[in-house]
Amino acid sequence: MARVFSGIQPSGILTIGNYLGALKHFVVRQAQHEAFYCIVDLHALTLPQDPAALRTQVRTLAAVYLAAGLEPSQATLFVQSQVPEHSELAWLLQCMSYLGELGRMTQFKEKGEGRETVSVGLYTYPVLQAADILLYDTALVPVGEDQKQHIELCRDIALRFNQRYGDVFVVPEHQIPKFGARIMSLDDPSKKMSKSSPTPASYISLLDTPDAMQKKIMRAVTDTGSEIKYDPEHKPGVSNLLVINALLSDRSLASLEELYAGKGYGALKKDTAEVVVAVLEPLRRRILDYLESPELDGIISAGAEKARAVAAVTLSRAQKAMGLR
Repeated sequence: MARVFSGIQPSGILTIGNYLGALKHFVVRQAQHEAFYCIVDLHALTLPQDPAALRTQVRTLAAVYLAAGLEPSQATLFVQSQVPEHSELAWLLQCMSYLGELGRMTQFKEKGEGRETVSVGLYTYPVLQAADILLYDTALVPVGEDQKQHIELCRDIALRFNQRYGDVFVVPEHQIPKFGARIMSLDDPSKKMSKSSPTPASYISLLDTPDAMQKKIMRAVTDTGSEIKYDPEHKPGVSNLLVINALLSDRSLASLEELYAGKGYGALKKDTAEVVVAVLEPLRRRILDYLESPELDGIISAGAEKARAVAAVTLSRAQKAMGLR
């Protein structure tokens, strides 16, 4: 089977957007591919982190992966910093990367905007991301639209390396979900829902209580008029609620539009809140159970061993090609 790789940062609060845009797809792909899923804690260090909070967030994210349906027997779940090959390959790839191409990365510009100082790590973040991917001979990388530019850079670096040193790396392809890749903010549906938002009303956390989930949906910003239809340009608030409802209830947008024909926004919000609670409350309970389980840390350690067995082979191949061994 072709290998698939993806990772999530252990920073901020995981939201329903992370679940619908990433985790739900990860679970499906583990049965279709040889899957490597990473908790990318080194990437989190590009911005200041509280050490104790970071350790807690790493364990919480591991629990979320497992609660969402990740099976350690099918997929390799590991923490990036526990596989030192990521850092070592990143340096080799930095020596194959150019200032100009890194300077064009839009995420660097967005995250660095307005800051008096910006770390070099934030600038070279995409190169570490390329190392993450290339270490596992990855064929497919499921990402959101905002990461497409980084995957294109990864491909450029791999092609450049292969052209200079021979066929060392598999050149990956990105996969962007056709539907639901961008769940929007509940209080401003013109913006993507963000797990780093300072406004709790803008997102639904995977650890929110049922009451909090329901209140946030009922208070979600909608649009002028009363017609319930999927139209992201003119009715972004209603469209966002329809997408959340459709993805969680496994119904089509067309069937939901038909269901709510002639009804008001209140009916849509009420039903969407119910389906959100029905899916996320059992997930929340499983997350809390895994956090209390003595098995969690063992699963993380075993995943790191499996990942290193693969990563070490690729790193050695790259080192030999460059004349280091």
